[in-house]
Amino acid sequence: MTIKNQIYITTILTVIVVIFFGTSSLDTTIQYNFFNSYTNTWILDSNLQPYKFIFYDGIKKLLVLFALSLLVLSMLFYKTKIIQTYKHGIIIVILSAIIIPFSIGGLKKITNMPCPKNEIIYGGKMIRTAVWERYTSPYDKMPTIKCWPAGHASGGFALLSLFFLFKTRKNKLISLAFALTIGWSMGSYKMLIGDHFFSHTVITMMLSWLIILIIALITNNRNKNEKSTKI
Repeated sequence: MTIKNQIYITTILTVIVVIFFGTSSLDTTIQYNFFNSYTNTWILDSNLQPYKFIFYDGIKKLLVLFALSLLVLSMLFYKTKIIQTYKHGIIIVILSAIIIPFSIGGLKKITNMPCPKNEIIYGGKMIRTAVWERYTSPYDKMPTIKCWPAGHASGGFALLSLFFLFKTRKNKLISLAFALTIGWSMGSYKMLIGDHFFSHTVITMMLSWLIILIIALITNNRNKNEKSTKI
């Protein structure tokens, strides 16, 4: 399947998923498993260690370090055989590490969707809503909330771009499994502390893959143009 066709399919599936979760109760059904209505607390406290360091602070720093290291090493050893061999994939990975968190973070600022902990059914003050709906009074007077989609997991799902770095099918599949494990570990942690619904992480995963496909398409076309110019 061509990258263009994958972009079309991923876009359609993302729209379907957004509509499904916006019109179903699956999110709340899943989230209730992580909330104690008697004590009004979540399975994990957001400040509880070592979980906060492992799944929040630590992993964020590790992902930033990985992206920076890849960028610096590719610049320092640009003319080496290994960098030239994987140059195309490295560009996709670096761009994904920058663009995906930035894009997801920007989207969060304008969607004004509540986190589980913000909703009335979990002890908050906001009503449940879909991303295409507007708040009615008095909820429309409340401060903007930045909870949709899941920003924290976006750094993990940006690693899905490793699929375009490796050459063999086996390594590509391993990279996808690795990225999904990291992304869902980060997303699941945020669910356990009441910061995100299941759908928030699903949407982030799909949007991340869509952005990666677009980056891959653009870099592929640029690579082809460079080759044709040299010829």
